[in-house]
Amino acid sequence: MSSIRVHTAQNVTLEYEVAGLGDRIVATIIDYVVLGAWAIACGLIITMVSSSGGGLNKMNVGVIAMLSLIGLPYVFYNLVCEVFFNGQSIGKKAINIKVMRLDGTAPRIGDYLLRWLLRIVDLQFAGLVAIITIAANGRGQRLGDLAAGTTVVKLRPSQPHTAPPTELSALAGYQVVFPEAALLADHDVALVRQLLHQASARQNYQLLNELANKVKSLTGIRTDLQDGPFLQTILRDHAHLAGQ
Repeated sequence: MSSIRVHTAQNVTLEYEVAGLGDRIVATIIDYVVLGAWAIACGLIITMVSSSGGGLNKMNVGVIAMLSLIGLPYVFYNLVCEVFFNGQSIGKKAINIKVMRLDGTAPRIGDYLLRWLLRIVDLQFAGLVAIITIAANGRGQRLGDLAAGTTVVKLRPSQPHTAPPTELSALAGYQVVFPEAALLADHDVALVRQLLHQASARQNYQLLNELANKVKSLTGIRTDLQDGPFLQTILRDHAHLAGQ
Protein backbone atom coordinates (compact mmCIF):
# COMPACT_ATOMS: atom_id res chain seq x y z
CA MET A 1 0.00 0.00 0.00
CA SER A 2 1.36 3.43 -0.96
CA SER A 3 1.77 6.33 1.43
CA ILE A 4 2.22 10.10 1.35
CA ARG A 5 4.71 12.12 3.38
CA VAL A 6 3.82 15.22 5.38
CA HIS A 7 6.23 17.70 6.98
CA THR A 8 4.94 18.87 10.39
CA ALA A 9 5.46 22.26 11.97
CA GLN A 10 8.21 20.62 14.06
CA ASN A 11 10.10 19.92 10.79
CA VAL A 12 9.52 16.19 11.17
CA THR A 13 8.19 13.99 8.38
CA LEU A 14 5.02 11.96 8.95
CA GLU A 15 3.87 9.17 6.67
CA TYR A 16 0.19 8.43 6.08
CA GLU A 17 -0.88 5.16 4.53
CA VAL A 18 -3.36 5.55 1.69
CA ALA A 19 -6.76 4.12 2.59
CA GLY A 20 -7.49 0.79 0.94
CA LEU A 21 -10.37 0.16 -1.43
CA GLY A 22 -12.11 -1.92 1.23
CA ASP A 23 -11.96 0.92 3.77
CA ARG A 24 -13.50 3.34 1.29
CA ILE A 25 -16.27 0.92 0.33
CA VAL A 26 -17.16 0.31 3.99
CA ALA A 27 -17.16 4.08 4.66
CA THR A 28 -19.48 4.61 1.68
CA ILE A 29 -21.84 1.88 2.90
CA ILE A 30 -22.01 3.54 6.32
CA ASP A 31 -22.80 6.88 4.66
CA TYR A 32 -25.61 5.28 2.67
CA VAL A 33 -27.00 3.69 5.85
CA VAL A 34 -27.04 7.15 7.46
CA LEU A 35 -28.81 8.65 4.44
CA GLY A 36 -31.23 5.73 4.36
CA ALA A 37 -32.11 6.18 8.03
CA TRP A 38 -32.65 9.90 7.40
CA ALA A 39 -34.96 9.13 4.43
CA ILE A 40 -37.02 6.67 6.48
CA ALA A 41 -37.36 9.13 9.36
CA CYS A 42 -38.45 11.94 7.03
CA GLY A 43 -40.91 9.64 5.25
CA LEU A 44 -42.52 8.57 8.53
CA ILE A 45 -42.85 12.14 9.77
CA ILE A 46 -44.37 13.45 6.53
CA THR A 47 -46.72 10.43 6.28
CA MET A 48 -48.03 11.11 9.79
CA VAL A 49 -48.54 14.79 9.00
CA SER A 50 -50.30 14.03 5.69
CA SER A 51 -52.56 11.39 7.25
CA SER A 52 -54.00 14.01 9.59
CA GLY A 53 -56.08 15.30 6.69
CA GLY A 54 -55.96 18.31 4.41
CA GLY A 55 -56.87 17.05 0.93
CA LEU A 56 -54.96 16.86 -2.31
CA ASN A 57 -53.10 20.15 -2.01
CA LYS A 58 -51.73 19.23 1.37
CA MET A 59 -50.66 15.85 0.01
CA ASN A 60 -48.82 17.51 -2.87
CA VAL A 61 -47.05 19.81 -0.44
CA GLY A 62 -46.10 16.78 1.64
CA VAL A 63 -44.61 15.00 -1.36
CA ILE A 64 -42.58 18.07 -2.32
CA ALA A 65 -41.38 18.47 1.26
CA MET A 66 -40.39 14.81 1.45
CA LEU A 67 -38.47 14.96 -1.82
CA SER A 68 -36.64 18.10 -0.63
CA LEU A 69 -35.82 16.73 2.81
CA ILE A 70 -34.54 13.47 1.35
CA GLY A 71 -33.07 14.67 -1.95
CA LEU A 72 -31.07 17.69 -0.82
CA PRO A 73 -29.08 15.87 1.90
CA TYR A 74 -28.46 12.98 -0.52
CA VAL A 75 -27.04 15.33 -3.16
CA PHE A 76 -24.96 17.59 -0.89
CA TYR A 77 -24.12 15.19 1.96
CA ASN A 78 -20.51 14.40 1.00
CA LEU A 79 -19.63 17.97 0.02
CA VAL A 80 -21.01 19.51 3.21
CA CYS A 81 -19.49 16.85 5.48
CA GLU A 82 -16.01 17.07 3.96
CA VAL A 83 -15.96 20.88 3.97
CA PHE A 84 -17.14 21.28 7.56
CA PHE A 85 -15.74 18.10 9.13
CA ASN A 86 -12.14 18.38 7.93
CA GLY A 87 -12.32 15.94 5.04
CA GLN A 88 -14.49 13.33 6.74
CA SER A 89 -18.03 12.11 6.28
CA ILE A 90 -19.69 10.07 9.02
CA GLY A 91 -18.55 6.89 7.28
CA LYS A 92 -14.98 8.09 6.90
CA LYS A 93 -14.87 9.13 10.55
CA ALA A 94 -16.14 5.71 11.61
CA ILE A 95 -13.39 3.99 9.59
CA ASN A 96 -10.79 6.58 10.68
CA ILE A 97 -9.90 7.85 7.20
CA LYS A 98 -9.98 11.34 5.69
CA VAL A 99 -9.43 13.32 2.50
CA MET A 100 -5.99 14.94 2.18
CA ARG A 101 -4.04 16.62 -0.60
CA LEU A 102 -1.08 14.70 -2.02
CA ASP A 103 1.30 17.29 -0.56
CA GLY A 104 -0.11 16.63 2.92
CA THR A 105 -2.03 19.90 3.24
CA ALA A 106 -5.74 20.22 3.92
CA PRO A 107 -7.89 20.40 0.77
CA ARG A 108 -9.40 23.75 -0.21
CA ILE A 109 -13.11 24.26 -0.87
CA GLY A 110 -12.40 24.10 -4.60
CA ASP A 111 -10.79 20.69 -4.15
CA TYR A 112 -13.81 19.38 -2.28
CA LEU A 113 -16.08 20.84 -4.97
CA LEU A 114 -14.16 19.07 -7.74
CA ARG A 115 -14.37 15.75 -5.89
CA TRP A 116 -18.11 16.27 -5.39
CA LEU A 117 -18.83 17.19 -9.01
CA LEU A 118 -16.93 14.22 -10.42
CA ARG A 119 -18.58 11.89 -7.92
CA ILE A 120 -21.41 11.68 -10.48
CA VAL A 121 -19.00 10.05 -12.94
CA ASP A 122 -17.24 7.94 -10.29
CA LEU A 123 -20.51 6.37 -9.18
CA GLN A 124 -21.50 5.24 -12.66
CA PHE A 125 -22.22 1.50 -13.03
CA ALA A 126 -22.73 1.08 -9.26
CA GLY A 127 -19.39 2.72 -8.47
CA LEU A 128 -17.40 0.53 -10.85
CA VAL A 129 -15.69 3.58 -12.38
CA ALA A 130 -14.37 4.65 -8.96
CA ILE A 131 -13.33 1.11 -8.02
CA ILE A 132 -11.34 0.59 -11.24
CA THR A 133 -9.70 4.02 -10.98
CA ILE A 134 -8.70 3.56 -7.34
CA ALA A 135 -7.33 0.08 -7.96
CA ALA A 136 -5.39 1.15 -11.06
CA ASN A 137 -3.59 4.38 -10.11
CA GLY A 138 -1.75 3.13 -6.99
CA ARG A 139 -2.45 6.20 -4.84
CA GLY A 140 -6.05 5.51 -3.87
CA GLN A 141 -7.48 8.17 -6.16
CA ARG A 142 -10.81 8.10 -7.93
CA LEU A 143 -11.47 10.53 -10.81
CA GLY A 144 -12.48 13.30 -8.40
CA ASP A 145 -9.23 12.85 -6.47
CA LEU A 146 -7.16 12.91 -9.66
CA ALA A 147 -8.74 16.20 -10.67
CA ALA A 148 -8.41 17.77 -7.20
CA GLY A 149 -4.94 16.42 -6.37
CA THR A 150 -6.28 14.62 -3.30
CA THR A 151 -6.47 11.11 -1.90
CA VAL A 152 -7.93 9.41 1.16
CA VAL A 153 -5.55 8.36 3.93
CA LYS A 154 -5.71 6.32 7.10
CA LEU A 155 -5.46 8.19 10.38
CA ARG A 156 -3.54 6.11 12.87
CA PRO A 157 -4.54 6.50 16.53
CA SER A 158 -1.91 8.21 18.66
CA GLN A 159 0.36 5.99 20.64
CA PRO A 160 -0.05 6.05 24.42
CA HIS A 161 1.69 9.07 25.88
CA THR A 162 2.55 7.40 29.15
CA ALA A 163 5.10 4.69 29.59
CA PRO A 164 3.82 1.13 30.14
CA PRO A 165 3.98 -0.31 33.67
CA THR A 166 7.08 -2.43 32.88
CA GLU A 167 8.94 0.67 31.73
CA LEU A 168 7.85 2.70 34.76
CA SER A 169 8.93 0.02 37.19
CA ALA A 170 12.33 -0.19 35.49
CA LEU A 171 12.89 3.50 36.26
CA ALA A 172 13.58 2.81 39.92
CA GLY A 173 17.21 3.72 40.49
CA TYR A 174 17.53 4.80 36.89
CA GLN A 175 20.49 7.04 36.05
CA VAL A 176 19.68 9.85 33.64
CA VAL A 177 21.92 9.85 30.57
CA PHE A 178 20.79 13.13 29.01
CA PRO A 179 19.56 15.70 31.57
CA GLU A 180 18.75 17.95 28.60
CA ALA A 181 15.68 15.76 28.00
CA ALA A 182 13.93 17.99 30.55
CA LEU A 183 13.97 20.75 27.92
CA LEU A 184 11.43 18.87 25.84
CA ALA A 185 7.77 19.77 26.31
CA ASP A 186 5.23 17.02 26.93
CA HIS A 187 3.75 17.40 23.45
CA ASP A 188 7.27 17.06 21.96
CA VAL A 189 7.81 13.82 23.85
CA ALA A 190 4.39 12.51 22.78
CA LEU A 191 5.28 13.21 19.15
CA VAL A 192 8.70 11.56 19.54
CA ARG A 193 7.06 8.46 21.04
CA GLN A 194 4.53 8.25 18.20
CA LEU A 195 7.06 8.78 15.41
CA LEU A 196 9.59 6.41 16.97
CA HIS A 197 6.94 3.68 17.04
CA GLN A 198 5.96 4.43 13.44
CA ALA A 199 9.54 4.53 12.16
CA SER A 200 10.53 1.35 14.00
CA ALA A 201 7.50 -0.55 12.70
CA ARG A 202 8.25 0.51 9.12
CA GLN A 203 12.05 0.34 9.49
CA ASN A 204 12.09 3.90 8.22
CA TYR A 205 15.67 4.92 9.07
CA GLN A 206 15.35 8.27 7.33
CA LEU A 207 12.48 9.24 9.63
CA LEU A 208 14.50 8.03 12.65
CA ASN A 209 17.44 10.20 11.59
CA GLU A 210 15.27 13.28 11.01
CA LEU A 211 13.60 12.79 14.37
CA ALA A 212 16.89 12.29 16.23
CA ASN A 213 18.42 15.38 14.60
CA LYS A 214 15.39 17.47 15.56
CA VAL A 215 15.61 16.33 19.19
CA LYS A 216 19.32 17.12 19.23
CA SER A 217 18.69 20.61 17.84
CA LEU A 218 16.04 21.29 20.50
CA THR A 219 18.16 20.06 23.39
CA GLY A 220 21.72 20.82 22.22
CA ILE A 221 22.74 17.20 22.83
CA ARG A 222 25.82 15.82 21.09
CA THR A 223 26.17 12.04 21.09
CA ASP A 224 27.48 9.14 19.02
CA LEU A 225 24.53 6.91 19.94
CA GLN A 226 22.60 5.51 17.01
CA ASP A 227 19.28 7.21 16.31
CA GLY A 228 16.97 4.50 17.68
CA PRO A 229 18.76 3.91 21.01
CA PHE A 230 19.24 7.68 21.40
CA LEU A 231 15.52 8.37 21.07
CA GLN A 232 14.61 5.53 23.45
CA THR A 233 17.07 6.93 26.00
CA ILE A 234 15.58 10.39 25.63
CA LEU A 235 12.10 8.99 26.37
CA ARG A 236 13.33 7.14 29.46
CA ASP A 237 15.26 10.18 30.68
CA HIS A 238 12.26 12.47 30.24
CA ALA A 239 9.93 10.01 32.01
CA HIS A 240 12.35 9.74 34.95
CA LEU A 241 12.87 13.51 35.19
CA ALA A 242 9.15 14.20 34.95
CA GLY A 243 8.47 11.75 37.77
CA GLN A 244 10.85 13.42 40.18
